[in-house]
Amino acid sequence: MKKPVHNPREVAEIVAIQALGFIAGDPERLGLFLAETGIGPETLRNAASNPQFLASVLDFVMRDDATVKAFAAASELHPTNIAAAHQVLGDPRWERDVP
Repeated sequence: MKKPVHNPREVAEIVAIQALGFIAGDPERLGLFLAETGIGPETLRNAASNPQFLASVLDFVMRDDATVKAFAAASELHPTNIAAAHQVLGDPRWERDVP
């Protein structure tokens, strides 16, 4: 059984990884994301372990209301939860090991 996640940073990273999967599921959206980030498809998996990259994933999702709504529906998250994750990943005060 998995241990529940209570650290806001970890929760935000999980949301960002879900968002990355959502982006990758649509070739047009993925192409736009790759073009904007300058990352190639071959380095995408490795980049996903970088917190700054995960923040850029949520930046991409949050900049367009339609994308936020589509991701919220696909992930069964409320848009405010996505915005909260975006805020946490963008805040340098949150460290991975904060209880």
